Amino acid sequence: KQQKWKSSLSTQAKMPPCDFVPEKYQSYQYEHMQKIREQNISPSLRMYYKKPLLLHQGHMQWLFDYEGRRYLDLFAGIVTVSVGHCHPKVTMAAQKQLARLWHTTNIYMHPSIQEYAEKLTSLLPDPLKVVYLTNSGSEANDLAMFMARLYTRNFDIISFRGAYHGGSPYTLGLTSIGLYKHGVANGFGCSTTMLPDVFRGPWGGSHCRDSPVQTVRKCSCSEGVCLANDQYIEQFKDTLNTSVPKTIAGFIAEPIQGVNGAVQYPRSFLKEAYQLVRERGGVCISDEVQTGFGRTGSHFWGFQTHDVVPDIITLAKGIGNGFPMAAVVTTKEIASSLAQNLHFNTFGGSPLACVVGAAVLDAIEEDGLQKNSEDVGTYMLLELAKLRDKFEIVGDVRGKGLMIGVEMVTDKRSRLPLPPEEISQIWEDCKDMGVLIGRGGLYSQTFRIKPPMCITKKDADFAVEVFHTALQRHVERAA
Repeated sequence: KQQKWKSSLSTQAKMPPCDFVPEKYQSYQYEHMQKIREQNISPSLRMYYKKPLLLHQGHMQWLFDYEGRRYLDLFAGIVTVSVGHCHPKVTMAAQKQLARLWHTTNIYMHPSIQEYAEKLTSLLPDPLKVVYLTNSGSEANDLAMFMARLYTRNFDIISFRGAYHGGSPYTLGLTSIGLYKHGVANGFGCSTTMLPDVFRGPWGGSHCRDSPVQTVRKCSCSEGVCLANDQYIEQFKDTLNTSVPKTIAGFIAEPIQGVNGAVQYPRSFLKEAYQLVRERGGVCISDEVQTGFGRTGSHFWGFQTHDVVPDIITLAKGIGNGFPMAAVVTTKEIASSLAQNLHFNTFGGSPLACVVGAAVLDAIEEDGLQKNSEDVGTYMLLELAKLRDKFEIVGDVRGKGLMIGVEMVTDKRSRLPLPPEEISQIWEDCKDMGVLIGRGGLYSQTFRIKPPMCITKKDADFAVEVFHTALQRHVERAA
């Protein structure tokens, strides 16, 4: 049964049909679940929505709650369900392996670790051919920092303000979003540099970014010139000249910032920054935790959209479609710096993880999901841009493929973030109409749309219509 939504508005978005029937929910009552959550689960694990969802089953782009209500999942468990909830191919591969061998640890060979390493690295350019498998993105970024320092014999690492690279004590130094910072010493040897954000930053124009939708800011740059980029590069040079020693260990960046709300840089920024870092003896790390595996549409990896080849890449989230796995891929030389002493990971590259990872790669190829990301993502971006033009509070629509950010503002001229309580109301309305969206940005002001890559144009139409209705309601409330 589909939820009814009582509305004073004439538009009533119709949820696309789905022939999947979820099982009947048979666990504890909702109230009891809430009680356990309060008593036995760490309070740091906050929940979304005023009345948190109790989800019970998933099928491709759909989620079902305990009462059988269906939701279109546009956040994919924080950009993690890449090929679809309970994708039959991945589920079957996992079930077969569960009955065969779960765990031996990597002190022995088992078929799937070699098969997967070969399959994964075949999708990467030379010299990125050596894999170290871990269990989470924080762990992968931890290890990437460690390798960069061991290999270069330098210590300092630069990241962007607004970056999210994990929550472990080591990676918290790179993560540069105040909400994640705890009052304990962290970040020794980590420096942040100005984020080249062409919407919210001091410079930006109407041609800067690699997206079907540009900012509403105007500029007078001629073809092939980007003055905003030049200014941001000057800031990067300033960081290199003031905040770090003359030799550094490295620089880490997401090809598109994830947690900060799909923030994009000027097109040639990373290419120039990589060159400056290498001149200082540093290695370049691309955090592909959210941008990898075809999500940007035009390319399989986010770094390829910037025309660079990093020295180290880190992968997680979409790599396992929800199975906890991650990886660091690097060159033979950098990898060997870790082999001088022991470094071990009990669960990394388990038979189960590798089989799941391989099935995910097959599903991406067989289902044409990179192309789907490009087609549906571009379509959705252009539809959302129409809402930006219609509503003063929609400040920016940006992204690439199915990695989309919609930044909410009080008005386009000031670009001040829309207050959290107003954002929450729009967000709750979308949920009540059956669409789940993420949130991000330094002020939680940006809606994050990063669905399973199997969504269709019909789903996109429904989602945009729902968002439109929620914005309309906001305007009515404000009036």
